[in-house]
Amino acid sequence: MQRGYHRDRVVLAYVAANPGSTTRHVANAIGAPERVVARNLDRLTDDGLLVIVTDGATPALRSYRLTS
Repeated sequence: MQRGYHRDRVVLAYVAANPGSTTRHVANAIGAPERVVARNLDRLTDDGLLVIVTDGATPALRSYRLTS
């Protein structure tokens, strides 16, 4: 199994337990670089497992949660 896909599972589990997490929160919690976690989050979002939640006041600040 590729290393990136293993990290996808770790990222997915973290977001499941901590909905509304930002890329930085996930990266700090699992000890991975933000740019790597961003790729994991993008892949999980593209696969339909996560959705992006934006704050109306600051749309650049994106957080993630599981799809419903």
